[in-house]
Amino acid sequence: MKARPLAVVMILLVALVFSVSAVAGTAHGRPKLVLQITIDQMRGDFPMRYEDRLGEGGFRYLMEEGTHYVNAHYQHADTETPIGHAALFTGTYPAHNGIVAGNWFDMDKGRVIYNCEDDRYPMIGKEPAQGKGRAPTNLLSSTIGDELVISNNSRSRVFSVSIKDRGAILPGGHTGKAFWYSKSDGSFTSSTYYYEEHPDWVEEWNARKLADEYRSTSWELLHDASTYVFGEDDDRPFEVDFMGLGTTFPHAMIGDSKYFYASLIATPFGDELTADFAKTLITAEKLGQGKHTDFMAVSFSVTDYIGHVFGPSSLEAEDNVLRVDRLLADLFQFIDEQVGLDQTLIIVSADHGMCEAPEFMQGLGFEVGRLTSETIVKGTLKNALEDRLGVPGEVVRLYEHPYVYLNEEEIEKTEYSVAEVEAAVAEAIIRIPGMIGAVTRTDLLKGSFAPTAVNMTILNNFHPKRSGHVHVIADQFWYFYYEMDTTTEIAAIHCSPWTYDRYVPLFFAGHGIPAQRIARPVTPYDIAATIATCLEIKPPSGSVGVPLVEVLGGK
Repeated sequence: MKARPLAVVMILLVALVFSVSAVAGTAHGRPKLVLQITIDQMRGDFPMRYEDRLGEGGFRYLMEEGTHYVNAHYQHADTETPIGHAALFTGTYPAHNGIVAGNWFDMDKGRVIYNCEDDRYPMIGKEPAQGKGRAPTNLLSSTIGDELVISNNSRSRVFSVSIKDRGAILPGGHTGKAFWYSKSDGSFTSSTYYYEEHPDWVEEWNARKLADEYRSTSWELLHDASTYVFGEDDDRPFEVDFMGLGTTFPHAMIGDSKYFYASLIATPFGDELTADFAKTLITAEKLGQGKHTDFMAVSFSVTDYIGHVFGPSSLEAEDNVLRVDRLLADLFQFIDEQVGLDQTLIIVSADHGMCEAPEFMQGLGFEVGRLTSETIVKGTLKNALEDRLGVPGEVVRLYEHPYVYLNEEEIEKTEYSVAEVEAAVAEAIIRIPGMIGAVTRTDLLKGSFAPTAVNMTILNNFHPKRSGHVHVIADQFWYFYYEMDTTTEIAAIHCSPWTYDRYVPLFFAGHGIPAQRIARPVTPYDIAATIATCLEIKPPSGSVGVPLVEVLGGK
């Protein structure tokens, strides 16, 4: 065999090195930054619904240059903000990560607690107070960001930003740094879980008082009303005047109102502040500039507030989608300048979808309405227990969506078992017009329930130490959540297991992601597993998702 010329041998060796490097996914083959964006209450059809008026570089960039999954649905029953955010970043169900609701009854504390509550960690600069501390300690699973930090002994960094504390804390996981909006003064803040004092760049951003620039301005339509799908529906009786914003365009900001800073969250201005803070963070912390992949989570919350106040099929919601599109385009351009889109793995999804306002559906011929938990707990359930079993209504402790919690100490004083009382409660609930399902804790623990699609989402939501005694499900399109008063009334609600609440967009773009539209069913739990495969790290501890092969391609 003839000897190869030295030059040829060198070329083959170089080619081999690059081939092995590409296959092994060395640091050169990994993205410098993972940017995971959550758009709160962005139902899966919204980007496509208004596709004809999208600009360049935002949703259109994701649709045309990224991988767009058009059939992504959660598989848990209580579709709320903290549950969805936890699921996105842990890649698993509430049953595994422990975030089963916005609030739940804590048996040890003997009271209802908030999903991100931890009194050991007060807000920075604030005195400790019951229920006011904030930390990710109620999250039982690791997040994808946690796994990235673990993989290289904390050389990667994780940050998270949102208007909502839960929208920042849960995506940030146990190892990240989280910041959220203060509705009292328009600043962004954090808790002592993360810092003893705010970093200097945070103090400098807060000192700029950017929120004050919106005083005495108005949220006006981007385009002429005649160009909007809902252009003729700007004044509907079920829409809510949230903190003085009014129910029709233009929505004037009342600069001297004590609710001014809080009112910003129901206007596109809230997301603009979030984006500005996020860009400042990326620059100040030099994300994506080091040898190891960094992780940035941004949750835009305004879509959720607008959907609740005006309804998802409203002129306000439509204008906001177009504004979110512009916001994304601006953020992606910033990322391209700072890090490079080709060096950034971008993921965009939502924490849940949204149901239409019941009055909107009534106008289309649906026989639906509104229910409140107060009516069910104080009225129907207690009366049913007294009439059927002869037990006092006090055995019903409380309703905290989506659960009825019973008082087992009171039940012990009766001749009935907890399981018997649970069964009586479930039977009474199903008889209420507008209620379609009620599954008991006993049946979930024993597995003795019909394995329907809805019941399986209830099982995925069930955690034996946090979930209540009966999981309650309202029928399709019925409004059901909590007792309303003049300060909390809203037009529309999510929180159900029905398709409209579980349906979310799912995009991958940036770092080597092919352009394609995928219609096969997937779940948002698949995101964390896919990121883990891209980064060649282990998935989060409770992960149930599967890597998305279309995104991975030849990776």
